[in-house]
Amino acid sequence: MEKITKILRFVDSLSEWTGKAVSFFIFALAAIVGYEVVMRYVFNRPTVWVNDLSAMFFGTFIIIGGAYTLRDGGHVNMDVIYGRFSSKRKAFFDLFTFVILTLPFLGVMLWMGWGTAWKSLITLERDSTQWGPPIYPFRLMLPLGAFLILLQALAKFVRDLMIVIKGGEEGN
Repeated sequence: MEKITKILRFVDSLSEWTGKAVSFFIFALAAIVGYEVVMRYVFNRPTVWVNDLSAMFFGTFIIIGGAYTLRDGGHVNMDVIYGRFSSKRKAFFDLFTFVILTLPFLGVMLWMGWGTAWKSLITLERDSTQWGPPIYPFRLMLPLGAFLILLQALAKFVRDLMIVIKGGEEGN
């Protein structure tokens, strides 16, 4: 049991670390969008690269931060109904939705994301815009993010299973 607790803590720590690491993308995103606003509306000199780079930063922020959000219970629930459930009933419901929704979704995201990322990596794919930055590093973020979310979802699954089996709240 202690080994399982250690693994769960490691997954939580990994999710926290990656979530906090990509949180700094928000500052970079704000800076480049602010730069674009000044260039476009003050100097009448819009840039070519800000739209591409901001989409890449935002996509990375969202997908890598997904595990951190899941760890803290920040994803959407139907709280009007779900909030009325007991801890054991919530855990049972979460186990059910993991099997029929979360696992298949993350499996497809991981499988398809990896295929796309691998093709992009082996061809050293570049964006087709005039600026033409390499996009393979950002395409690799999808399978990486899906893997991190899957790890955190599996940790939640184990905790929910412990609640259903033992009853009550599972402690860390």
